[in-house]
Amino acid sequence: MNIILLGYPGSGKGTQAKVLSQKLGIFHVSTGDIFREELAKKTPLGQEVVGYLSAGRLVPDRLVLEVLKSRLSAETRGLLFDGFPRTVDQAEGLDNWFAGRSQSIDAVVFLNVAEGEVIKRLCARRTCSACGKIYNTISSPPAKENVCDACGKPLTIREDDKPEVVTRRIQVYKDQTEPLLAYYRSNGNFYEADGGLTPEAVAEKVAALLKR
Repeated sequence: MNIILLGYPGSGKGTQAKVLSQKLGIFHVSTGDIFREELAKKTPLGQEVVGYLSAGRLVPDRLVLEVLKSRLSAETRGLLFDGFPRTVDQAEGLDNWFAGRSQSIDAVVFLNVAEGEVIKRLCARRTCSACGKIYNTISSPPAKENVCDACGKPLTIREDDKPEVVTRRIQVYKDQTEPLLAYYRSNGNFYEADGGLTPEAVAEKVAALLKR
């Protein structure tokens, strides 16, 4: 089974993707994680990407598809895409890649969360500078303020979680990504879940949708 999770930044796609990939035994594809790895390794691609991410802008389709095709060419399991594609051009490129493998997308799930809730979630997110563990100062704070429970290293605010960047990210999403909803609705395999519920409740609803 090949699945796409769509939603605003901060809508819970990463959390749900981890749960679903384990339940279904499929490979979790996170373009965000892939790009952050490239940034950490300071690869040529990472250097090219950093300017886009720090400004809250989308990475060009050419770069995204190039990385994904390279990473997934030998993968034989089903794929679960976390927040990709983000544009209709990317969706068409992904469809063409699947067609070349005699496969297709089985389900597209949109996690619907109110814009105000998204802004609140993102501005409260903190990430460990060492192990990468993610906290939320509202819903899942660390035991000690700004210190990771797991490794004791300082927590940081990601560049793309700063308020001014969050606002730009949401506007970019609305301008460039929302047309995807119309694109996938026309394919007959589009589903919508309330992403404003608790992570456990959202996971139950998404699993029920996929069983259809």
